Amino acid sequence: MARVYLSLGSNVEPQRHLTAALDELRERFGALAVSPAYRTRSVGFDGADFVNLAVGLDTDLSPQELNDWLHALEDRQGRRRDVPRFSDRTLDLDIVFYDRLVTEGPGHLQIPRDELKHAFVLRPIADIAPQFVHPVTGRTMAELWAAFPAETAPMTVASWLESSAG
Repeated sequence: MARVYLSLGSNVEPQRHLTAALDELRERFGALAVSPAYRTRSVGFDGADFVNLAVGLDTDLSPQELNDWLHALEDRQGRRRDVPRFSDRTLDLDIVFYDRLVTEGPGHLQIPRDELKHAFVLRPIADIAPQFVHPVTGRTMAELWAAFPAETAPMTVASWLESSAG
């Protein structure tokens, strides 16, 4: 079994789509570590605010199988793939870490994810896995978050998800 950390985000009916994603993840993988959800401005395009969170889970799926499964979950939640990559979305699910693996593959598979440079990915993972060591930098998530210029990326807790995320 591999320990995996995912980034989840939505800016189209985020409560509905993120709650549905958490339900499906629990059904498939069992117990989840779930971070608080954070509301942030969209990055890379002018759109509605996003709600982002992180999930830790254990899986027997390979990275490519997990990536394919996550894409199918996005599709079930109405994710459109015929629009620009940086646009509004019902659900965005990315594998940020898969144990200490470093790899790339089809379907935008990139582990660890470059998006870890953004507060909306780093902070939620630091919340649930502060002692996890980045396989490239050798720094813990807590160290990376402590060094992050948080004032450059305002975030607010989206409290409506906390009670359902558990």
